[in-house]
Amino acid sequence: MSDQILNRVAASSLVTFDLEDHYQEGIREVLDIKPLLEQELILREKPFREFIKTHDWSFYTGKHVAIHCSSDAIVPVWAFMLVATALEPFARTIVYGDLEKLEEKLFFNSLAKVDWSAFAGSKVVVKGCSRVRVPESVFVEVTTRLKPVVSSLMFGEACSAVPVFKKK
Repeated sequence: MSDQILNRVAASSLVTFDLEDHYQEGIREVLDIKPLLEQELILREKPFREFIKTHDWSFYTGKHVAIHCSSDAIVPVWAFMLVATALEPFARTIVYGDLEKLEEKLFFNSLAKVDWSAFAGSKVVVKGCSRVRVPESVFVEVTTRLKPVVSSLMFGEACSAVPVFKKK
């Protein structure tokens, strides 16, 4: 009898899909237009356009930017379009929404480049723990991409995975 310890996880045919590999590096910024509103409720076109014209947009160079309004004001869509137009030459990524929406967009952009057919017939574990925050919507996206091609899908770690799907 051998005293050798066998690592059954390493010897298994499980493939780990680590969402951390799809995290896009870079500084995230939120541009909240609430301070530009009169009494944090009313958007006045002339001062808003003046801000767009005079603001130093180079601050956002190479950054991932989420544009939103944290007040309950009704802001016309064209206001967000003006901000996006001003940001476009500088920002790396621009989304309407909060930081969660920004992270979703960044992950979704990365996942759109994955060759999902490479997982055909595999037993895949979507890694649950990560050094970066992964929005729940990204796990849902990965599930819908992997389910049609894998033989089984699990969540967690190879040593303690939770079954999600198994092809019959």
